[in-house]
Amino acid sequence: MEKSEYTALAKKAEKLDLTDEERKKIAGSFISLPGGNTHYEMKGEGEPVVLVHGYATPYYIYDKLFDALVAAGYRVLRYDLLGRGYSERVEADYTPEFFANQLKELTEALLGDETFYLAGTSMGGSVTTAFCRLYPGRVKKLILLAPAGMDSFKPPFYMKLSDIPGIGTFIFNLIGSKTLLKSCASEMHYSPTEEKDYYEKAFADAIQYKGFLRCTLSSLRNTILKTDKTILGYKAVAEEGIPVLCIWGRDDKTMPYYQSERFKEVCPDATLITYETSGHIFVYDEGERTAKDVLAFLKQE
Repeated sequence: MEKSEYTALAKKAEKLDLTDEERKKIAGSFISLPGGNTHYEMKGEGEPVVLVHGYATPYYIYDKLFDALVAAGYRVLRYDLLGRGYSERVEADYTPEFFANQLKELTEALLGDETFYLAGTSMGGSVTTAFCRLYPGRVKKLILLAPAGMDSFKPPFYMKLSDIPGIGTFIFNLIGSKTLLKSCASEMHYSPTEEKDYYEKAFADAIQYKGFLRCTLSSLRNTILKTDKTILGYKAVAEEGIPVLCIWGRDDKTMPYYQSERFKEVCPDATLITYETSGHIFVYDEGERTAKDVLAFLKQE
């Protein structure tokens, strides 16, 4: 998009209330859970697979993997984390435990006591591993795509600045919408222009609703930067013996690849696949390739 388009879309951020009338205009389904109203889509037949997105981009990041899994004969559930997409912007500390509780409530409501395959991308890695730690026995296999949560992570300056009370909040609220919109597709290496435009416009549509910045800032402070807590989830996954596939792009600028060394220390039995020239959002940017590797892992005995 042109710079003027980014500016115009960013100006629409945080302008609307996410009311029931607004929800009627939005594709997908909604469910009222004790922890908050959650936007989701479930489709297909067969064994269930649950997809958990990351820090800011809602469930459409899984468009290609979702369709591939459904076509392969799985029943697939994807949803928006509370505080982003079209899920409720509840007042809370957005910790791994908070997100794991949402996942628990959603899967109990839609899947009952079924066990399922679980996938998380970026911050979704911290969410899914926290879920495994808190609710053992529910997950058959775990897929991690450029996961956050390693205690070897060296946060960039802007993250450290955002964590400072007062000035950090002020700066994040001042430039957060424009910065996140501008960067949401910045690590796409292979997608055509029309797909990148779709990705950015879908992001802009979701951040129109008030509370997005408050919730993402809380997620940064209470999940992304709390690696001493999030690493506990990865250790729990290893201890439980859950089969794990991790895919990481060597050119990842958001969750840099150097963290894969720590991941292999914590989860030594996991399978690690490296995409040599890929950025952070290969799950969308290279959807066919990602789906092929994920499906091969799910089908392994």
